[in-house]
Amino acid sequence: MTLPDRILLALGALAGLLGVAASAAAAHIAGADSLKTAAQFLLFHAPAILGLVALAATGTTHRRVTRLAAAALVLGLVLFSGDLALRALHGTPLFPMAAPIGGFALMGGWLLAAVAAFVPVRVR
Repeated sequence: MTLPDRILLALGALAGLLGVAASAAAAHIAGADSLKTAAQFLLFHAPAILGLVALAATGTTHRRVTRLAAAALVLGLVLFSGDLALRALHGTPLFPMAAPIGGFALMGGWLLAAVAAFVPVRVR
């Protein structure tokens, strides 16, 4: 497994960890619907990132496109879930339009994952 794969794997696992933590926090904070949404997005996407890393590492799909898909999901989570969590916990956004940009990055990551399924893999 290459260093980029290991980094993406660690970030995917961190997304899962933060999803559990945010879920627990949302359960104890009144009116924390946006924190609950952030937690759900983290928990939904963490396994997808791990799966994409596994596909890239084994060479099942085109490595570069699959890694790019995983990276787009990570970036999208940072922006989308990060913005929602900061708003819920501190009342301030990450930056203007962070959540919508993150949402588009998440959609782009899923689109890249679909593309990776059809990009031919070179056999060495």
